[in-house]
Amino acid sequence: MALFSGRFRDPRSSEYDFISSIMVRCPSCAKAACIVVAPEVFDPCCRMLFRPRRLVCRGCGLSRVWSGRLVTLSRGTAQPATDPYFGLRLWLQVETRHGWLWAYNLEHLDLIRRFVQASLRERAPWYDIRQKMTLVARLPAWIKRAKNRDEVLRAVRRIHASLANA
Repeated sequence: MALFSGRFRDPRSSEYDFISSIMVRCPSCAKAACIVVAPEVFDPCCRMLFRPRRLVCRGCGLSRVWSGRLVTLSRGTAQPATDPYFGLRLWLQVETRHGWLWAYNLEHLDLIRRFVQASLRERAPWYDIRQKMTLVARLPAWIKRAKNRDEVLRAVRRIHASLANA
C-alpha cells in the first residue's frame, strides 16, 4: 500500500456548495451534459438550491429547463447517483466493490481525492457551531478507511479517465 503524505483540513463544505454545476449523462445521446443555474432567471430571494436550472448538452444540443420545487439529493452509495433536479445519472461516478463513488463536478471529486490521499485528516473543530456535519464527515465509512485508500484513488482515476470520452 502506498503511503501518501499530506494534510487535509476540512473546508466545511456541504453538498450544496457543489450543485451550481452538475455533470450528468445526456438522456438523448448518452454523452456528458451539464446542469447549471439558469442565468436568464435571477431571483435574489430564492435559495441556491431552488433556483431554476438548465440542462445543456453540447453533444446533441439538448436543452431543458427545470423550475420545479422538488429536489431529491442522492444518499448512500448502494446504487448509482442521480442529479437532484432532472433525476439523470451523474457522469462522474464509478462502481467499486464497496459501492458507488460519485461526485457532482470536478471540484467535488477533487475534494474527495484530497481527503482520501491525505495521511493526516483534520476535522472541523467540535466547538464550531456553524455546521455540524460537513460533506467530508458524511462520506461513507468505506471511503474514509485507510485500507481502502488505493482502491478509492483508483476509482477517482477511472472517473477522470471517463472525461476523455465526454
